[in-house]
Amino acid sequence: MSVNPAKSRLSVPSGSLQISEWVPALCGTNGHFLRFSLVIPTYNEGKNIKHMVQILSQLLDSVIPGDYELIVVDDDSPDRTWEIAQSLIPEYTHLRVMRRQQERGLSTAVIRGWQVARGQILGVIDGDLQHPPEVLLKLLAEIEGGADLAVASRNVEGGGVSEWSFVRRFLSRGAQILGLIILPEVVGRVDDPMSGYFMVRRCAIVDRTLNPLGYKILIEVIGRGKIGQIAEVGYVFQERQEGESKVTWKQYVEYLGHLLRLRFDRWPLARFLRFGMVGLSGVFVDMAVLYLLHDPSTLGWALTRSKIISAEVAIINNFLWNDVWTFGDMSGQQRGWRKRLKRFLKFNIVCLIGLVLNVLLLNVLYNFCRVNYLLANLIAIAAVTFWNFWINMKLNWRVTEINN
Repeated sequence: MSVNPAKSRLSVPSGSLQISEWVPALCGTNGHFLRFSLVIPTYNEGKNIKHMVQILSQLLDSVIPGDYELIVVDDDSPDRTWEIAQSLIPEYTHLRVMRRQQERGLSTAVIRGWQVARGQILGVIDGDLQHPPEVLLKLLAEIEGGADLAVASRNVEGGGVSEWSFVRRFLSRGAQILGLIILPEVVGRVDDPMSGYFMVRRCAIVDRTLNPLGYKILIEVIGRGKIGQIAEVGYVFQERQEGESKVTWKQYVEYLGHLLRLRFDRWPLARFLRFGMVGLSGVFVDMAVLYLLHDPSTLGWALTRSKIISAEVAIINNFLWNDVWTFGDMSGQQRGWRKRLKRFLKFNIVCLIGLVLNVLLLNVLYNFCRVNYLLANLIAIAAVTFWNFWINMKLNWRVTEINN
């Protein structure tokens, strides 16, 4: 079969980063979707691309012959990777090539590839041979076994890294821990949130506007997709055989920015403002009760005892306002004193842990740093606000929301 490589070059989609549902123009030659589309984002991978296509083709031909496609999305590489890939099309007719000249970035390259893909299952693999191709078969088996998302992981049994330096290992683990703090409900669903090697069902991300930042897209897929069951398969990350690594400090900064973008996108602004106003009212309640209990002109009680009581009164104040106002639409569908008591106990436990931190900091500032007790208390409140907000939102009200 004769194939004209120039005519096989894919047009670059424009507009929002959304994956379409079934469209006749996207279906295979038999009028149906292909089973699998694998995107290979590249930049200066001219020395690797031919070997990569050869290995992937042999592997997939052995399990789903004629029912897959490989899509190389190249960011206009100076070494003309796109041209080398295009020259392979007569031999590998399931290969398609996209040359991007206006856009840049691994994450958007993957999505643009998925937008023109014809597969019911969408995947991504690096073009530098650091992802062992044979793991594809295990990922495919997990998807066909019912998973919505199958991730190749370095952090589960059978996974690891080959020759990473201590610094790179530290940064990788640090990025994961940071993700768990900022976005626990997303990052906590997988052991390797920075993996760039995975498959996802098309239906799980169809019509979802993706908005990635940086070079990692997995957390974007989990955060914005309709992802139910997730499977992880261990793999050992290999060292590059050709070319230079593209991992830089800038990509870690972009990863942090991506986490924050997802975090803020998941915040209803009006609800967040109400939560903040309730918290502010709690500060005034706390300060007023502490003054009444501890000041020599009033009761003159011991500082620690006074602080514990004032904080608990503030916690009760905050819970009542949050339950009625901030999250009233959720709690209103969980009527009854038992359910309200359960919400209050969870709220109180989280805040009491914050109270322990608050009391410790208050005593350090007052007894050792000689800071005025009211100012010390205000500083302590500010320091634990981060804890109270994040954990309560994720462990208390999130449960309420799910039960609606």
